[in-house]
Amino acid sequence: MILGETEHIFYCPYCGEEISMILDITVNEQTYIEDCEVCCNPIEINYKVKNGELMEFDAGSIDQ
Repeated sequence: MILGETEHIFYCPYCGEEISMILDITVNEQTYIEDCEVCCNPIEINYKVKNGELMEFDAGSIDQ
């Protein structure tokens, strides 16, 4: 893994499959859409970083 990145594991809000994602922890806050690798549904990813550590993470359906 590259410096400034961390692996985070979560479950798809649609199909429940475990997903591993590499997050850029050099950015304090990010929100974006990424498709599930398994069911291809769009997942809204939101996370916050403080002092190089992941503080908050949410992966939700865009239907919420």
